[in-house]
Amino acid sequence: MSDTVRPPQAQSRQPGFQHEMEPRPHAEMRHYRGVGKLEGKIALISGGDSGIGRAVGIGCAKEGADIALTYLNEHEDAQETVRLIEAEGRRALAFPGDIGNSDFARDVVRHVVAKFGRIDILVNNAAEQHMAEKLEDITDEQLERTFRTNIFGQFYLTRAALREMPDGGAIINTTSVTAYQGNPTLLDYSSTKGAIVAFTRSLAKQLEPRKIRVNAVAPGPIWTPLIPASYPPEKTAKHGQQAPMRRAGEPDEVAPAYIFLASRDASYFSGQVLHPNGGTVVNG
Repeated sequence: MSDTVRPPQAQSRQPGFQHEMEPRPHAEMRHYRGVGKLEGKIALISGGDSGIGRAVGIGCAKEGADIALTYLNEHEDAQETVRLIEAEGRRALAFPGDIGNSDFARDVVRHVVAKFGRIDILVNNAAEQHMAEKLEDITDEQLERTFRTNIFGQFYLTRAALREMPDGGAIINTTSVTAYQGNPTLLDYSSTKGAIVAFTRSLAKQLEPRKIRVNAVAPGPIWTPLIPASYPPEKTAKHGQQAPMRRAGEPDEVAPAYIFLASRDASYFSGQVLHPNGGTVVNG
């Protein structure tokens, strides 16, 4: 494989635009064939406009679910995701706003319930990351921003959604391989992802009496808008080469893990983490 697997590129803002990437991530689930595993379910997905969130939304729609998604301000990407979900014959709603704001989380849940009646599946996926070579380079503002989006947002949205989730629902949280391996230039991001693992395991125990299953997915290097928005062009071009498979994964390759955990196929899974990471063994 060539040293450069994608054209060097960078974006100047978080969390990035999918429509500006070259090549664009495979997130349309074109080869996925649904069989009704989520028929009649209602799924709420944070960070659902692009990347993994888009693939999960489309995959759940192919399995029969109606989809609500949140995003920051990537309006073009979000509307394309809505279009793709509706093309599968399912209903879709998109809500712009800051998931790190508890008022926004409550408002989203209120609007979803007003439209769809309840929330059966919650996917906490929104995240941001910022490179820093040294701990001393991480400002107070960056530290708070990363934690507010990545872990506070999961607390806020889950807290609001649980009031509207029937017993027997499913919650899936996005963590990362960095929670297990660490990353020297993503110190605050990796720390939030470790917190998400603990949040997942603890919440699974708390919600067991309600038969709400809580699991997580820990992707490895995946080609999403977060990558050109986080790294310099030369690093983006080689993203994923450190994985045993020597390439970055595509959102389409990650989304089936979420769909499995949301469905009855995963009825004996709770407090667990799945690892679509290109072959990295993490023993976690």
